Amino acid sequence: MDGGPFWDPRVTANIYAAGAVPWRRTVNGAVEIAIVHRPKYQDWSLPKGKLDPGETPVLAAVREVAEETGLECRLGRYLGHVTYPIPGHRKLKRVDYWAAEVVDGEFAANSEVDELSWHPLDRVMDQLSYPMDRQVLRAFARLPARTSTLLLVRHAKAGRRDRFNGPDEQRPLDRQGEAQGRALVPNLLAFGASEIFSADPLRCVQTVAPLAEKLGVEITLEPLLSEAGYAAAPDAARERTRALMTDKAVRVICSQGKVIPDLLQWWADRDGVVLPSARNRKGSVWVLSFAEGRLVAADHLDRSLSTGVVNS
Repeated sequence: MDGGPFWDPRVTANIYAAGAVPWRRTVNGAVEIAIVHRPKYQDWSLPKGKLDPGETPVLAAVREVAEETGLECRLGRYLGHVTYPIPGHRKLKRVDYWAAEVVDGEFAANSEVDELSWHPLDRVMDQLSYPMDRQVLRAFARLPARTSTLLLVRHAKAGRRDRFNGPDEQRPLDRQGEAQGRALVPNLLAFGASEIFSADPLRCVQTVAPLAEKLGVEITLEPLLSEAGYAAAPDAARERTRALMTDKAVRVICSQGKVIPDLLQWWADRDGVVLPSARNRKGSVWVLSFAEGRLVAADHLDRSLSTGVVNS
């Protein structure tokens, strides 16, 4: 993603917010964007708002769109962030943005927003009040509006291997890992997670078990995506992962720390995407976006579910 003055990594914010580019298709297939009018500021902008205490940017983006527009959305690819000073304060605000396909809901005026307006993608720029919002829209327009999503999860914390008496494949999550698994549920659902696949070690299965329970679905085991399976047959494991990518569902895959970096690098090299630097910590998530079967964006959500991204 291009830099520019609003994506300056040297700027540190102390107020955090999140928002989205809500979009829909018309009956003739054109893309329309929703923007909102705030009477307090007399402006037209993308929906956004500050994070609640303990809230992740992902969840804040979905909540703020719903509160300001009445629309239910499914998040897609990450569009970057803007950072700007708050007038009258020695504070900087950072706002993270996602593409958000509208799946339900209807606008009703509320205390923050009195109007919502839909505009064709090629005309919405002139309707926005702020250059920063136009910058976000340019990032949105750089790739197709609808992309297919694959969510790649590293299993949550499972304690130290040398303190577990038994086969390593049966090492369970510890208390922190169990909490991480529960916390993943709403964040993965924000992207429309609907089907679950997991490497066969117990700690991988347990990481996505809360999501499976929430969705009422079975977890399909994928032995090739364990560290042992991947090391024995990396080409077969890569092709199996590619086969799991589909535009008919949002699939979650849980795997291990010695699999994910190599698998992602192979995929990125194949499709020409430069991956963002990431520690790939336990309980973290890669949000992979595809267009026509090709990887076009890779967004990393670390265990605190803050985000970093590079698009192709």
